[in-house]
Amino acid sequence: MDQTGRLYKIDQLLRQHKVISFAALQAELNVSRATLKRDLDDLRTRLKLPIEWSRAAGGYRLAPMAGEVTTGAHELPGLWFSSTEIHALLTMQHLLASLDTGGLIINPVPVGDRLKALLDSKDAELQELRRRVRIIGLEQDTATPRYFERVGLALVRRKRLGLVHAQGGESVMEPDISPLRLVHCRGGWHLEAWSHSLEALCSFAVDAITDARVHASSAIDVSEPKLDAHFGPGYGVFTSGRVRWARLQFSAERASAVANVQWHPLQQGKLQNDGSYLLRVPYMDHRGLIADILQHGAHCEVLGPASLRQAMADEVGKMVLAYQAPAPADEEEAQALDEAL
Repeated sequence: MDQTGRLYKIDQLLRQHKVISFAALQAELNVSRATLKRDLDDLRTRLKLPIEWSRAAGGYRLAPMAGEVTTGAHELPGLWFSSTEIHALLTMQHLLASLDTGGLIINPVPVGDRLKALLDSKDAELQELRRRVRIIGLEQDTATPRYFERVGLALVRRKRLGLVHAQGGESVMEPDISPLRLVHCRGGWHLEAWSHSLEALCSFAVDAITDARVHASSAIDVSEPKLDAHFGPGYGVFTSGRVRWARLQFSAERASAVANVQWHPLQQGKLQNDGSYLLRVPYMDHRGLIADILQHGAHCEVLGPASLRQAMADEVGKMVLAYQAPAPADEEEAQALDEAL
């Protein structure tokens, strides 16, 4: 057990036993007298845990601070997780549990086993955390893209790639690219790369790659600030065209929820007098943005720019046409549709 583990273990023992002897602490931790003394001193001085020795009780205990009835208010830093830490911890467990066999593995380390050991530990709070907190609806691909491993290996080994990828129903060849960064966004993987034939930065959906060949030549590098400057301003992963600013108005019913969601680091939002919420968010390609807008249905109206409003109207129009078609006339047709799926 490392020192951090021992400090939390001492804290736990003090709370469980109220008073505990030096010998009992030493036996529980299986450390030398000198190590235990250093740990107790560290808890007192650095972490400000009010540990005192009681000659009458024959052991150590937590002393109540001024105005306190019990010692229950004393907590070591980190005994609870923040919202983001809980989400990260349980998301990692969820992702590791659902990995398939086509992933990128370099010098494999049993991360899943180590995380499971943490969550399966005897620590009462971790057990309660695992039992009472769940991550539901985590968006992810159900299978690893076919060429994910090959792309990933070229990326970390700094080799160039030749790609064929599907675009608009056609196969497009990229004979020579330098892979720069893999990005997981909106449930899918995307490769940011430098195209040597186009002499430009490009982004490719990895699941749209239909062939990939690793070249012997070394890939070039582009600095992270340049990548962020190019790919960062646009909403999502599409980066064609100039940066535009969408103006979205959400109903009062959705205002509080939307105000707490980050659509983009550069977004601007303001609560209106009528209770609605006005959001401005940058984008380069409307496809990803429209997908998010549709999640809010009639509770979100696109105010501008005109091109985005028209694209949204076109999409809604297609939906209306689809629902104007007659539904299956009888149970037999409905059953046939279900069987086809």
